[in-house]
Amino acid sequence: MTSPERTVPLRRVGTSGLLVSAVGLGCNNFGRPGTNTETLAGTVEVLDAAIDAGVTFLDTAEMYGGEPGLSETLMGQALRGRRDQVVLATKFGHPGRDMGYAVAAAKTSRSYVRVAIEASLRRLSTDWIDLYQLHVPDAATPIDETISVLDDLVSEGKIRYYGHSNLAGWQIAEADFVAPHRGSRFISAQNHYSLLARAAEREVLPAVERFGLGFFPFFPLHNGLLTGKFSRAGGPERSRIMMQRRHVWQNAPWDALEHFQEFCDERGITMLEATFGWLLSRPALSSVIAGATSADQVRANAAAAGAWAPSDADLALIDVLFPLVEDPAARV
Repeated sequence: MTSPERTVPLRRVGTSGLLVSAVGLGCNNFGRPGTNTETLAGTVEVLDAAIDAGVTFLDTAEMYGGEPGLSETLMGQALRGRRDQVVLATKFGHPGRDMGYAVAAAKTSRSYVRVAIEASLRRLSTDWIDLYQLHVPDAATPIDETISVLDDLVSEGKIRYYGHSNLAGWQIAEADFVAPHRGSRFISAQNHYSLLARAAEREVLPAVERFGLGFFPFFPLHNGLLTGKFSRAGGPERSRIMMQRRHVWQNAPWDALEHFQEFCDERGITMLEATFGWLLSRPALSSVIAGATSADQVRANAAAAGAWAPSDADLALIDVLFPLVEDPAARV
């Protein structure tokens, strides 16, 4: 692997002292069956390309992988000897998968978090996690209990900062209200957001700005629809959309996407560059977390980050093409 040649700028996460690359790498494909990154070799290939390009903010979760925890395990092996070159984020507490922990408590409780952090540290082969994130809200556990244990983990040096994902605007406000009674607070929010899913603009993004959080959109390329690789006729046959999520392609707003392609052609840019430019213009956005299963995808994302910056007139035109409508935000 060559020495890093940074092409991606760093951004601050909210009002905290944490700096992350403006393009992040979503690591939910590591260990996913049927992908290039199912194996350690494929994971190493993608992580090598990411670090070389300056994409050093890596986002995973305890549940990711063909088997729970496999994404973290592969990353831990692939990052040996270069842990200090990346900002490592992971998540805990998603109810969708059984992690095999013998804990008789809810998944954001003090009991669960204590077990989960040790398991993630072990799989990731590290002594600390830079950003530890609550994956989904948990009605069974008071938010002050979760904040209390996360604050303890900061004091113990096991995590540097903590954030949350999938919280509604009112839950973000509640968490910030509770936090002053503790030593630290959430510094970031991660929610579904893209040109085709703008519901976060109603309450989540205003709350993020009001409480000084950094924002990370997930599914920012809408499963690849906003890369320019798909059309009404189809797309790459080995892509996740065509293999597993064909309904995303079938139900896509093709009139708007085709007008967006014309918009890009008129400016001499790719749809990928336009999408990254729009995302990076959003207030409070710290990093665009984009998944990748190949080195070429990582390099393309890194290059797109600085390729184009929209004018106010461009943003107004994009708003016409993709107006804010209600969207049932997906969870990952």
